[in-house]
Amino acid sequence: MAKNNLPASSYAKPHTMSGGDVTVSSGTSATAGDVNMSVGNITRTAQPGTKTSGIKMRGAGAATKGTMCRGPMG
Repeated sequence: MAKNNLPASSYAKPHTMSGGDVTVSSGTSATAGDVNMSVGNITRTAQPGTKTSGIKMRGAGAATKGTMCRGPMG
């Protein structure tokens, strides 16, 4: 076999930086019922409304995405 194509058994086992064994967990505890996923134009729960607070931006010209600035300003 080529130098970089060895079987996994020839490499070191997964380990922590201090040399201990690694424990594998199942990951997140979220299920499909908990995730707000969308397919096309169908969404599980309603999206938050458009933000209307903020300050009016100057010099927007022909703005196509709105003229309100967001975040803690002023």
